[in-house]
Amino acid sequence: MSRVILLNKPYGVLCQFSDDLGRATLKDHVDVPGVYAAGRLDTDSEGLLLLTDDGALQHRIADPRHKQPKTYLVQVEGEPSDVALAQLRAGVDLGDFVTMPCQARELAEPDWLWPRDPPVRFRKTVPTAWLEIVLCEGKNRQVRRMTAKVGLPTLRLIRVAIGDWSLSGLQPGQWREAEVPSALRSPAAVRSVPGQRQRSAPRQEGARWAGRKR
Repeated sequence: MSRVILLNKPYGVLCQFSDDLGRATLKDHVDVPGVYAAGRLDTDSEGLLLLTDDGALQHRIADPRHKQPKTYLVQVEGEPSDVALAQLRAGVDLGDFVTMPCQARELAEPDWLWPRDPPVRFRKTVPTAWLEIVLCEGKNRQVRRMTAKVGLPTLRLIRVAIGDWSLSGLQPGQWREAEVPSALRSPAAVRSVPGQRQRSAPRQEGARWAGRKR
């Protein structure tokens, strides 16, 4: 039976299980043999990372044909204008490719969010804002490049959901096992491990993503 693990990857952790330079890796947080990342999250980004022991399932998760929406909370430098948000939604020409249309909106700073370690460096004279961006693609450093292109450099980037899977109250470094949605099961009916193991933290009340079960 296939295993799917949801990890809240902390800032500064590499999306691999070993590193010759002694940097922090997934091995510091996930003590499960035989699993590997299904997709990636930049070292300087935080949030939801999927791991599995099933290569076919990993391919289905990453395959754009399945269109698993990825939801990000993005702290940006500057004040988003209607024009900038419209550009993000319509698609941004990044030179080597044009991004697909996406969802983008400004929202208040989440009151459940953990402090980053190390803290974000701010410029006292420049305001900041939070955006929610939902993509159905995920090229290298895409969100950061998109916000920079419309004049809103990214200061902090947190992935809070992939499809029906969400952080669901996990604090940085914590993980739990999850079910495989029927849409991603193989013809042989990939099944999740019965029962869930969770290194849990108290659920953050009031957070849309923290209340989702997957």
